Amino acid sequence: MPQEKPLRATVEDARKAPLPPGRRSALLMQHGTMTLRWYAPRGTDPQTPHDQDEIYLVHKGRGYFRCGERRTEFGPGDVLFAAAGKTHRFEEFSADLELWVVFWGAKGGEAP
Repeated sequence: MPQEKPLRATVEDARKAPLPPGRRSALLMQHGTMTLRWYAPRGTDPQTPHDQDEIYLVHKGRGYFRCGERRTEFGPGDVLFAAAGKTHRFEEFSADLELWVVFWGAKGGEAP
């Protein structure tokens, strides 16, 4: 019998989730094209563009989010969007930054 997919992800579970080799975020849920990950960069954010659209939900921390040429301040409770293929990163962020990350859709992102 296949294992049922989780209905819930907690911050506590996310903080303990293993980071797979070569990954900077932990996988918490997956269904179809959607994945939910936990991302807590320390020091700098070296990520590169992704092949799916993504939303970051800020759990903890403050700083600036750069997406392409645009830059915006963020804090707990904020939601940030990065389109597939767009260069983006977190800058000048606090040492306690913790984010939920949701990826979805086809490679290349959804049409504008």
